[in-house]
Amino acid sequence: MSQLFSARPANDLPETPNFNVCPTNRVHVILNDDGRKLQAMRWGFIPKWYKKPNDGPLLINARGETIAEKPAFRDACRQRRCLIPTTGFYEWTKTPEGERLPWYIHRADQAPMVFAGVWQTWGTAEDRVDTCAIVTTAANDPMAKIHKRMPVVLEPDEWAKWLGEDGKGAATLMNAAADDALDYYRVDRAVNSNRAAGPQLILPLDDPR
Repeated sequence: MSQLFSARPANDLPETPNFNVCPTNRVHVILNDDGRKLQAMRWGFIPKWYKKPNDGPLLINARGETIAEKPAFRDACRQRRCLIPTTGFYEWTKTPEGERLPWYIHRADQAPMVFAGVWQTWGTAEDRVDTCAIVTTAANDPMAKIHKRMPVVLEPDEWAKWLGEDGKGAATLMNAAADDALDYYRVDRAVNSNRAAGPQLILPLDDPR
């Protein structure tokens, strides 16, 4: 990842691979801090006015349509944007009985997926923690069959603009991916547990019913 993003790596990066990244886990993030830096951040944005990390809702996503207006995110979307790389993500549908059925979504070309993100440092001294959230938008037509929202997926030629390295216009990037950019398939319900781990979590089901 350091080579892919031309970023200097920190010394405390999360262990990989992790096939079941959950909110509050540490994730890899690329930001521009006097040059690109690859570092770890807590997935779960903590607004500055929180007196403790769980002082309010867990903010794992930021809606692209309102990010510039929401007090929690408006400064970050102008000054602290980041890239959040992954190989894919999970989303869920529900049966009429309310059972949650997981799907694994990945790039159709098998390339790394890069989400638009925003970040913020919360706390001081021993409590200091860097936190981030994924920017989302309305789902494209294929993804809408699973969920009405999806992460903003950035193409390589958009990374610099989102990081503020290539002038203004980051707001124009907060759109859904092209209809043919992503692919998805059902995976086992084992991933519904935050304790599940291992590469078998992203294997397609032989019988997806």
